[in-house]
Order: sequence, then C-alpha cells, then structure tokens
Amino acid sequence: MKTEAFDHQLADECARSFSASTGLGCTVSDISGKILFEHGPGCGSCGLCQAAGLPAENCIQAHHYGMIEAERFGGKYIYFCPFGLTCFVSPIIGEEGSTAKITVGPFMMVEVQDFIDCELSEHMHLAPEAKEQVCRLLLSVPQVSPKKVQELSVLLFMAVGFMNNVSAENRLLEMERSDLLQGQINAYISHLKGRGTPGYYPFEKERALLQAISHGEKEEARQYLTELLASLHAGGSEIGRVRGQISELLVLLSRTAAGNGMDEQQVLLLHRQWQKTLSSLSSFQAVSAWLLTVVEDMLDSLAAYPDARHANIIHRCIQHIGSGYQERLTLEDTARMVCLSPDYLSRIFRQETGISFHQYLNNVRITKAKELIRTTALRLTDISQMVGYDDQSYFTKVFRRTAGIAPGEYMKKYRGSSSVRTPSSGQTAGRT
Repeated sequence: MKTEAFDHQLADECARSFSASTGLGCTVSDISGKILFEHGPGCGSCGLCQAAGLPAENCIQAHHYGMIEAERFGGKYIYFCPFGLTCFVSPIIGEEGSTAKITVGPFMMVEVQDFIDCELSEHMHLAPEAKEQVCRLLLSVPQVSPKKVQELSVLLFMAVGFMNNVSAENRLLEMERSDLLQGQINAYISHLKGRGTPGYYPFEKERALLQAISHGEKEEARQYLTELLASLHAGGSEIGRVRGQISELLVLLSRTAAGNGMDEQQVLLLHRQWQKTLSSLSSFQAVSAWLLTVVEDMLDSLAAYPDARHANIIHRCIQHIGSGYQERLTLEDTARMVCLSPDYLSRIFRQETGISFHQYLNNVRITKAKELIRTTALRLTDISQMVGYDDQSYFTKVFRRTAGIAPGEYMKKYRGSSSVRTPSSGQTAGRT
C-alpha cells in the first residue's frame, strides 16, 4: 500500500505549537525545499533576500545543507542562512529516511544595530534604497541569545523525535487496519459468490452508507463501506475502473458532508485533495484503506458539531416547506432530499423546532391561507387548494384546530375590511 511520506497534520501542529510558544518562525518543508506550512516570521515570508537581490536558490540550498548536517549530527543542527541570520533544523523521518524537515528561523543572535554594522555594511554592498528597505525588515526579525538557541534546538529535536515515533506507530497501525479491512472485504466477496450474486455497483449500499454518515453511525458506515468495496472488487479490481467509481462516490460524500453542517469551502478543499490522492493510489487495497480513513475522518468532523449539523438540516427542510407547501409535500420526500431516514428526520425536527414535521407544515399552510382570506376575494375551495389541501373538509378541520376558528368564520371577520384586493386575472371571486 502506498502511504503518505509523513503525517502532514502532525507536522503542522508541531510547527504551529513551537512557533506559538517561542515567538519564532517555524516552517515545514519537503526535501526539495518546497514550503508546506509556515507559522510566524519564517524564511518564506521574511523578504530579506528578495530586498537584497539574493537568489531564492541560495536559501533552498542552505536549508537543504542544514538538514543533511542535522542527519549527520544526530537530528539537530544550527546554521546561518545566506543573509547571515540564524536557523536550526530537525529532519522528519519517513519509511525510507528523511522526507521533510522543520526549520526554525531566521532570527538574530545579536542586536539589530550590531548586525547592520557588521554583517550588512561589511559583507554586503547594497544600494542605498535596498539597504534602507533591508534595515526596515530587520526590525521585525526576532532576537535570541546564543545560549537560548542551543536549548531551543534541543526542544525542537525532542518534539520532532516524538512526532517521528508517533508517525512510525501510526504507519504500523494503518498496515494492521488495511489487512483487517482487506480480510473483511474478502469474506464478503466469498459471501457474494456463495449467493451467486454477480458483480454490480451496489447502489443500495451506497445509499445506506450515506445515511449512516448522516446519522453519525460509525460502525454501520464502516460495514456498508466494506460491503460496497467488496461488491466493486467482485465486479473486477481493475484500478482505473475502481478509481472512476470511487471518484463518483466522493462527490456524494462531499454533498453529504456539506448537507450535514460541514463548512462548504472546507468541503470543496477536501474534495480536491481527495481526488488528487485517489489518482495517486495504484491498487485496490490502497484505495480501500484510504477510503475508510476518509469516511472515518468525515464522521469525526461531523460529530464535532452535531448541533450545527442538525441546524443546517432543519434550515434546509424549512426552506423546502416554505417554497413547496402548495404541492403534495411529505416527510418521506423531504427526508430523501436531506439524505436521512424519515424516522430520523422526524426525531431531530421535533428536537430542533419543538413540534412535528406535519404540525410545522400545517402551520405554514394555515398561515398562508389566513393571509389569502384577509387580502383576496378568493373562495375557500380555491384557497384550500392553493395552500396544498385537496380535501376542503380536511382543510376546514386543520384550520379550526390550528387557528381556533373555522375558516368561514375567519372569512366573515375579515372580508368586510377595505384592505381586501380585487381578484387578479384568472382568479374566481365569491364566498363560501
């Protein structure tokens, strides 16, 4: 199975925490020098080399050299960048050696004026305008005493060492999870063959998976995903075909995540990342293990804000009722729209609004009916149909129960008002 070279999230958290606690810039970059994450005043944002007209390649080479020396000297190394500022680095270890590094700096170990008088004036010959700009930028560069630099480099070494150990343990756990998942998939494939079930795309498993995710049911989601993957494998494990089907599933997963309260911009970013990762996976086993991680991460994210998730669902339902109350609108159709079961939607709707779905729908319809009675000369038979009731006797019953008065009596109360408008073209005037 192809695995990520290192744990990007863990590296980002390590760099962010180190920067926040020390006030120094902290950068995560790969072995080619590409910056992946930067927190605080790091090399990628200092602007000094650009202001002095120094090539960016010099920085990349200096930091790469620092990583090589850190490997030689046991995991930490203090060095100077091309501008003469100080940095220190610790390498991130992957399965096949160093795969990235965390660099702290640049910073100064002397006073700003001493640095300008010595390093800037004696070793660099800058035009007056460039020197003035460089001096302004130097004012924002942190200062650290030499003794403290040594202690901080040890602290980074210990933090990255801990991260490396966690990453190695996670890789072992991921291998175990992958083997377990593959065993479950193989067992379900045998079950399908025993039933003589041909390979086909399991739409019912897909629907069940999305519903389990919407409900926050982790074990059920894992089971449905296993069965879905087994059905795909039974239909042929050619990786191009599998990736195409999983790509379509990812679209549905994205919509489910957004529909259950996850930030839409975050979902779009995740979806692009998913598609990029999917295209790099070269075996069915790798795709299966990775997709399980995607689903579990999504469930964890949704579980982090269940109130927001439910509020988003109810908001969509209320919008749906507001725009479609005139039609034949059912709980089942609405539940299907938000990828939930009718029972589950009914339960959370009552939790969030205090009344049932049907009570809310009737309240909306009767409110609209009262408005039409007050502001038009339409007959009650027409009004009942316009607000979604085909049966006028049922309309009368619901109106009386909701408004506390029969619709005919409500009409007598308000039709004498001068605010009643003349029916528009095509509407039939009259009284019931």
